[in-house]
Amino acid sequence: MTEGRPKLSVKPSAPARDPRRPRVRGGAPAQGGKASEPTRPTARPATALKPPAAKPPAAKPAAPTPRAAADDGVRVSKLMTERGLASRREADEWIEAGWVRVDGRLAQLGLRARPDAVIDIDPRARNEQARRVTVLLNKPIGYVSGQAEDGYEPAYVLVTRANRWEGDESGIEFQLGHLRHLAPAGRLDIDSTGLLVLTQDGRVAKRLIGDETRVEKEYLVRVAPLVPGPMPEHAVQRLSHGLELDGVKLREARVSWQNEDQLRIVLREGRKRQIRRMCELVGLKVTGLKRVRIGSVVLGPLPPGQWRYLRDDERF
Repeated sequence: MTEGRPKLSVKPSAPARDPRRPRVRGGAPAQGGKASEPTRPTARPATALKPPAAKPPAAKPAAPTPRAAADDGVRVSKLMTERGLASRREADEWIEAGWVRVDGRLAQLGLRARPDAVIDIDPRARNEQARRVTVLLNKPIGYVSGQAEDGYEPAYVLVTRANRWEGDESGIEFQLGHLRHLAPAGRLDIDSTGLLVLTQDGRVAKRLIGDETRVEKEYLVRVAPLVPGPMPEHAVQRLSHGLELDGVKLREARVSWQNEDQLRIVLREGRKRQIRRMCELVGLKVTGLKRVRIGSVVLGPLPPGQWRYLRDDERF
């Protein structure tokens, strides 16, 4: 019998764990309480995906302004030169004068155009291009007839629109192109005044200053004795013929007294300072010299410092 033996307390064994059930972490439940909830990892909040930002519409190119349009193409003056219509300087002068139209519109200086643009030239421009002008200037004292020297300005600087004589009857319209290649045809000393010819025409220059020229040049010359006293005797006769300069005999001149101290001298040649040197040879000092005629062209009422064009009916 087993009655005297102590009974052994046997705890019931825990039921077998279902392998499909997830293992519970966190230890045993507190006494008298419920099993604690398993600790789960904190889930990050879902980030909302923003749709890609729409690109702004591409800006339309601005409509070309008149200034921007003017920067396109080729300068009209260059087009004219390339087509053989005029030199670059002539083209600018014609445009400035209002003689050029591009595609029917009046051109302005600096205007650009398409290479195939239609360029129309006013017939007046062609007439000016063919004309070689000759200018008559009443040169004042203080200007040299040729290139600037010793600080003195050349006489051609006086040939401007403002200095043109209002009595000019040539009918020629002043253009800047008339100043190009304008050269003196003969000398007139810095201390002398009167008629000075400036020309673009080589034929005129050759006729007036060539070695074989026979064109008369008339001067009014104010004189005084080199030595105080009366005027030298026979001065007029000696000035008329028989003098030499630089070992070369001078051509015969026509000389006469206009009054007690002024001579009228007509030469058919033009050496440097010829009249002043001639007068010194006969005991006279020139105190004033004015040229009043070249050939059949006279100075007339042309005021000092002003100029006019040679008329078509005038010949030297």
